[in-house]
Amino acid sequence: MAGLGVLMTSAIGAFPASSMAEDAAKPSSSTWVVTLGATVEYGPSYEGSKHYTFGALPSFDFHRLGEATEYSAPDDNFDYTLFDLHGLEIGPVVGLRDDRFDLNNLQLRSQRRVRWNFDAGGFAQYWLMQNQLRFRTEVRQSLWGGDGLVGDLALDWFQPVGDKWLLSAGPRLSLANSIYMRSNFGISAGQAARNGHVSAFDAGAGVKSVGFTVAATYTISPEWSVQVYEKYNRLVGDAADSPITSKFGSPDQNIIGFTLNRTFNVNF
Repeated sequence: MAGLGVLMTSAIGAFPASSMAEDAAKPSSSTWVVTLGATVEYGPSYEGSKHYTFGALPSFDFHRLGEATEYSAPDDNFDYTLFDLHGLEIGPVVGLRDDRFDLNNLQLRSQRRVRWNFDAGGFAQYWLMQNQLRFRTEVRQSLWGGDGLVGDLALDWFQPVGDKWLLSAGPRLSLANSIYMRSNFGISAGQAARNGHVSAFDAGAGVKSVGFTVAATYTISPEWSVQVYEKYNRLVGDAADSPITSKFGSPDQNIIGFTLNRTFNVNF
């Protein structure tokens, strides 16, 4: 549901954080640049829904003063680079999945519900053109609840405009395993029999959506920045064919967000 997820990096990395960060009075080894953000989103209440809701999301980022910073996209999850192999960055990634559909709301008379859930896994990204064209992939498994595995692929172009603006845009492709698809888009024979108006549907693994993400970030001052973004995804395959989407919802999933960020130094 829009508002129950955590926007881990969001606009935070959209501009390399400078802040009082440029004050080198403290050695970089003991000074951290921290960015905290607050986001308001308007988007589907669950994946596949045609009903939209508002929600609030926190975001954060940190790095040592003096470390190189990179641009990021609004849908990057929180990561940490462990290996840099000639420009190929690899490391762990953590995200938070939104609330999913409640079958009670779809009148299937079932108590089954897919709730919000943390997921974790690994990411890899490579700058085809440094700080301008980036390929990124994330593979994340739910940490509890049996909500399955997802894999996201993204290609982003970042374009600074003057000293204050940064624009970014790029296509998206998302895949999921059979556990995720059954949890989010499947309808069991028992549920279908109890309802009487919906057929059982076995959602299989594969590509679940394609789309794009665009963003515009404005740096108000070294300490403050704002970002607006749009994330559009079109559900495809079994995700689109499921009655949860085709009968009760919509394959068109659009999220609009606004983020306000504050950057500051922490010394240890």
